Amino acid sequence: MLTTLAIVFVFGSMVMIHEFGHYIVAKWIGVKVIEFSFGFGPKILGYQGKETLYAWRLIPLGGFVKLYGMDAEADEQGNAVIASKTDPRSFLNKPVWQRMAAIAAGPIMNFVLAIIMFVSVFAYLGIPTQSNVVGSLVKGKPAAISGIEPGDRIIAVNKELTPDWARLTEVIHSKPNQILSLTIERANDKQRQTISIKTEKDAQTGNGMIGIAPVEEVIYVHASILEATRVGIQRSVDFTKLIVVSLVQMITGKIPADVGGPIMIAQVIGEGAKEGFSNLLGLTGVLSIQLGLINLFPIPALDGSRLVFLLIEGLRGKPLNPEKENMIHLVGFVLLMGLMLAVTYKDIVRLFVKAG
Repeated sequence: MLTTLAIVFVFGSMVMIHEFGHYIVAKWIGVKVIEFSFGFGPKILGYQGKETLYAWRLIPLGGFVKLYGMDAEADEQGNAVIASKTDPRSFLNKPVWQRMAAIAAGPIMNFVLAIIMFVSVFAYLGIPTQSNVVGSLVKGKPAAISGIEPGDRIIAVNKELTPDWARLTEVIHSKPNQILSLTIERANDKQRQTISIKTEKDAQTGNGMIGIAPVEEVIYVHASILEATRVGIQRSVDFTKLIVVSLVQMITGKIPADVGGPIMIAQVIGEGAKEGFSNLLGLTGVLSIQLGLINLFPIPALDGSRLVFLLIEGLRGKPLNPEKENMIHLVGFVLLMGLMLAVTYKDIVRLFVKAG
């Protein structure tokens, strides 16, 4: 039950915030929104608003916002009908930059969701950081020679407090080839003493070094909303860079293309939920970044492909043939569903192998 609720929360959050981005910008630029749906396939639940159908569909593997004039509509005879070129509520009759804004708003909102998730975690739990406890020492380096031992806590450097490992290394790195006064709290008796130690200068970075490494212990430092927001944004940027680098390495063959599908993601979400709600929020942030990035890929049927077509239109000064573009997106959608099925099959095989 917990896993099911967690999956609904994570997928629901990511999909709805993405589609809400498309929806709200489309409304802002004056485009008629025909449908706002979570999931694909047959409609399970629905509410018909003044002009928009809000629906929950059978297959909860995504969602969509249907904009008037964006795609060809089928008439009673099944023929494709393009919205009037004079209708001001039609998506195609809006300036290129407005259409690009409506398309880009979906992925952008996924990054916004990630920031919200990370900020919420940091504001509630505090900012995770490594403690100022020495985990290991490099033999023959200043710290080992001075008598520092694993488990000792370095409280201050030159009477400047070093409450965590980040601040400790920052101070030491800034003082190459200098004699430092370290305030140490001994691991064995918790007694404090002062040790003088001369840093070395790292040949590659120029940083001061004494030859210590941290323990794996993580501490949570209370943070204000402003500080939690700053770190949340930075963490979102860091994860985005990491995911982009990993995707590029998979595409270029530098690392194995180990891609998981819905079943694998559901497993990860279930495990995250067992670790606590804060862990689930952080996981939602990471997955939301992945969804935003993937949607920006220039793959037919994804937002990135539509942005490319709009960019081409802007450069040419005229749109591509709508019927041809719609056909490209349709083929892309079919291929995308085929890929999803293949990845899902791989997940199922992996489950049976693991069970065996």
